[in-house]
Amino acid sequence: METYLICLAAALIGGLMLSRVTKLVNLPAVTAYLVAGLILGPFCLGALQIPGLGFNSLEQVEHLSIVTQTALGFIAFTIGNEFRLSQLRAMGSAAIIIGILQAVITTVVVDIVLIVLALLLPGMISIPCAITLGAIASATAPAATLMVVRQYKADGPLTRLLMLVVAIDDAVGLLLFSVSFGIATALAHGQISVMAVIVEPILEIVLSLVLGSAMGWLLNWVEQFFHSRSKRMTISVAFVLLTVGLSSIEFTVVGIHFGFSLLLVCMMTGTIFCNICSTSEELMERIDNWVMPLNILFFVISGAELDLEVLSHPVTILVGVIYILARSVGKYSGAAISCKLTNQSKPITDNLGITLLPQAGVALGMALTAATLPDGALARNVVLFAVLVYELIGPTLTKRSLLDVGEIKPEGRTSARRHNKPITH
Repeated sequence: METYLICLAAALIGGLMLSRVTKLVNLPAVTAYLVAGLILGPFCLGALQIPGLGFNSLEQVEHLSIVTQTALGFIAFTIGNEFRLSQLRAMGSAAIIIGILQAVITTVVVDIVLIVLALLLPGMISIPCAITLGAIASATAPAATLMVVRQYKADGPLTRLLMLVVAIDDAVGLLLFSVSFGIATALAHGQISVMAVIVEPILEIVLSLVLGSAMGWLLNWVEQFFHSRSKRMTISVAFVLLTVGLSSIEFTVVGIHFGFSLLLVCMMTGTIFCNICSTSEELMERIDNWVMPLNILFFVISGAELDLEVLSHPVTILVGVIYILARSVGKYSGAAISCKLTNQSKPITDNLGITLLPQAGVALGMALTAATLPDGALARNVVLFAVLVYELIGPTLTKRSLLDVGEIKPEGRTSARRHNKPITH
């Protein structure tokens, strides 16, 4: 236990210290946290095998999944708070159209490019693997986007639309992946399961929305018994932890697999809570401050999880570069087309696609499932390589886009320090 505590302390301190360096070159703090994770990971300092000095193995990093899952739950809960009725009335239909269309277009673009590659070079990648990677390409990382928005206090039409689209993207990506993976499995093994392709994905989304709605309503009801700000914040934190735990439950009934999407459940909890609790905005500010160390740990651990061994496989790098280029084109063109269809302004049309490039946790989870395909190892390694690239440059591109449209205010030289004043009598 002492080794893990020292590792977590090193992760927090290392991430914060490196953020001072990245600030000098105007890079987002999230980039510093990811790089800190790489440095402390099993391929750098961790390789020295000194207990407490970094993470000594990928298994040790995986044992901290409870930290990353909890942080992801709070991040999703925070994003859910963006779905306030006032915003939904203003851009709800546009956000839904853009969220669905950009994800579908990205999947189609990547599918076409990788299937052509599979037909030209069948020994490099199979069609089932290509179809699966196309669906994984639709996923966008909400965590990196939220951290950039929070760090720079970004606000404006693009920021508000981005937060809604990122949230919708998760549900769409989950459905696209389930259908694509079912088709890929059928092509690989010669049999198709309607249950796995259609029924179970829809059940997962519906169950997640129902559980999230129930937890949001229950949280608001329990909040009413407390009047102290600290106690109300504590009960809110407890409910998010409870929601993360419940969303991890899986079970099978009469051959049908039932499960939940952690992101969807926590997003829905936040959405319901923010729309029925009159003091939700004040509570969210307090929770944001409380979970900041947890968010830093999430990114440092995510950086340590990145397997640098994938860089030693030329095929992975080649397919990975093609995947990154195709996905980037898909996200940018998909967002631009859907923005034009919904009559968005030119600044939003030109920049939304760039802010949707970060990819991490959700895609890695999909890649683990894809690893069960005959050449699933390639899919997993390609996603690992893409995540490594996207997470290092994605936050910077998001910051630049928000800066270009004037939704990030110049940072001032403010300080939280308070000097003691001399006591006068």
